[in-house]
Amino acid sequence: MPSPYRALFDTPGTRAFAAAGFIGRMPLSMMGIGVVTMISQLTGRYGLAGGLSATIALAAAAIGPQVSRLVDLHGQRRVLRPAALVALVAAAGLLLAAHYGWPDWVLFVCAVGIGCVPSTGSMVRARWAALYRGTPKLHTAYSFESVMDEVCFVFGPIISIGLSTTWFPEAGPLLAGCFLAAGVFWLTAQRATEPAPHPREEGSGGSVLRSSGLQVLMVTFVATGAIFGAVDVVTVAFADEIGHKGASSVVLALYAVGSAGAGVVFGLLHFAGAAERRWLLGICAMAVSMIPLLLVGSLPLLAVALFVSGMTVAPTMITTMSLIEEHVPRAKLTEGMTWVSTGLAVGVALGSSAAGWVIDAAGARAGYGVPVASGAVAVAVGFLGYRRLSKPVAGRGGTVEQQSEREERHVA
Repeated sequence: MPSPYRALFDTPGTRAFAAAGFIGRMPLSMMGIGVVTMISQLTGRYGLAGGLSATIALAAAAIGPQVSRLVDLHGQRRVLRPAALVALVAAAGLLLAAHYGWPDWVLFVCAVGIGCVPSTGSMVRARWAALYRGTPKLHTAYSFESVMDEVCFVFGPIISIGLSTTWFPEAGPLLAGCFLAAGVFWLTAQRATEPAPHPREEGSGGSVLRSSGLQVLMVTFVATGAIFGAVDVVTVAFADEIGHKGASSVVLALYAVGSAGAGVVFGLLHFAGAAERRWLLGICAMAVSMIPLLLVGSLPLLAVALFVSGMTVAPTMITTMSLIEEHVPRAKLTEGMTWVSTGLAVGVALGSSAAGWVIDAAGARAGYGVPVASGAVAVAVGFLGYRRLSKPVAGRGGTVEQQSEREERHVA
């Protein structure tokens, strides 16, 4: 591992909370697809399977920021353990209901309960921020976390689907629940690196979503999530149309590998100037990289196009986390990170649904128009909201050089 990444772990406790965070975020990539695989095997009802997966995603999008807001107020240990227990009980109920053929409404109630699952990635990033705020190490830490996200999304679905299809249908979601319990309880046992909670009087004032800069980031990431959701669905459909459906997982894995590789390199670099410029450039690059997907006619070309496109993802995500640091009060940092993740989750649900509709109506290749259109929306929102991003929260303006540059720009 390059030395800047090794230097992250010089501080005692960092290896342990990074490992716990990695385990705790695995359910993010395993639970939804595991439920789809489980339900489709037990009942053969793909509509029900998709509905339950969407319910879990939307419930997490609605409940997740509220859990993170409580974390900012009361601390990770006091909030994450009860939230994880609720999610685990709901997951156990879902597995029992599916196994014994209970009514559908029981399945959906349990799916909503799973939405209490904590955003472990946001919790770990908050710990890095508490340790390295205001230093170059924080950029490297965010890059490391972005790579870990991609690793989870490469291997999580493979593990979940593989267990449910080769062992027993409930195996994938069951292991996801075990990862959640182990990760959250291990993470919260580490008190030395836990960020200090901010009492209500310090963190009051309503939701952090009132920040105009955070609003821009969240709306843009709804469009970005739509890109991800559409690419997944259309790629599977495209591979199916040409008779190689099984190869779709390899092609999508290359998409994640491209992102992870770019994230590793991006973390080694240090940039001068305002982060919002790099963010807008990343959004534009991500949108432009979708256009070649309309032209590909074979899986090898599609794999190359997605690998190149993936290289735009992690740098944009990393820069977004840096911007959240500037546009959210420190007392509400975890909530701010979770709101952006929420926008991404909502976008994934919208993008996958829109892509499915287009595929049914016009075929898989036409479905790639959905990520192209989503990219255009992301760029439009980015340009329209750029001025909001150049005005950070008071006292959160980044480095001295960045603040001076912004002041000169505003005077001009």
